[in-house]
Amino acid sequence: MLKIEDLHVSVEGKEVLHDINLHIREGETHVLMGPNGSGKTSLLRSVMGFSGYEITSGSIIFKGIDITNLPLYERARYGMGLMFQRPPTISGLKLGKLLMATSGGEIGEIGRSASQMKMADFLDRDVNAGFSGGEIKRSEVLQLLIQQPDFVMLDEPESGVDLENIALIGHSIARLVEKDRHIIDRHKSGLIITHTGYILDYLDADAGHMLCDGEIKCHGNPREILKVIQEKGYQECIRCQK
Repeated sequence: MLKIEDLHVSVEGKEVLHDINLHIREGETHVLMGPNGSGKTSLLRSVMGFSGYEITSGSIIFKGIDITNLPLYERARYGMGLMFQRPPTISGLKLGKLLMATSGGEIGEIGRSASQMKMADFLDRDVNAGFSGGEIKRSEVLQLLIQQPDFVMLDEPESGVDLENIALIGHSIARLVEKDRHIIDRHKSGLIITHTGYILDYLDADAGHMLCDGEIKCHGNPREILKVIQEKGYQECIRCQK
């Protein structure tokens, strides 16, 4: 599904990602952990094709296609989707209109998904305008449910969310990456940034990675990596890797 090879990324002339190698197969969900400022969001934005993230060397292969130099909208058309950590407010654009444009006019599916995410009363409101933290996260998941990308990237889906909302969001994300299906029937993949690990209560991730100082320092079982971080801190992952 996604193959990142020897990726180096610079922002405003400063290298923020160094020699990133990451392979995610069809049907797999991976989690990405690391301290603040380590480059996790930069990695997701680089894969999605955001401007300002200059790929100086390496490659990004998505579903067998080299997308290293493709614009963001082309990557979305190929089947990539992104959930922001802090999405912008879009004044003048109603959430319902955005979903209509994304879905191709499937009104019934919009209504069902909006009700599922408890967002039916928000369709006539400007995107994220006056939304609480939990409402913003539910809106982001709703947009992905309508888009139905083959590969989803989620930037801290549990941050700023209360326990009731995290359950709804967690179960919905599990459906997005088809964790409700038998493993041989899964075709969608995902990469999820988490600090707390709460998302692991709702889906079984296939692999975990620890990113620090712009480099992936550790690969392994996500729950084991999270346990080491909780008990001994990120430096223990780095020491173990060395």
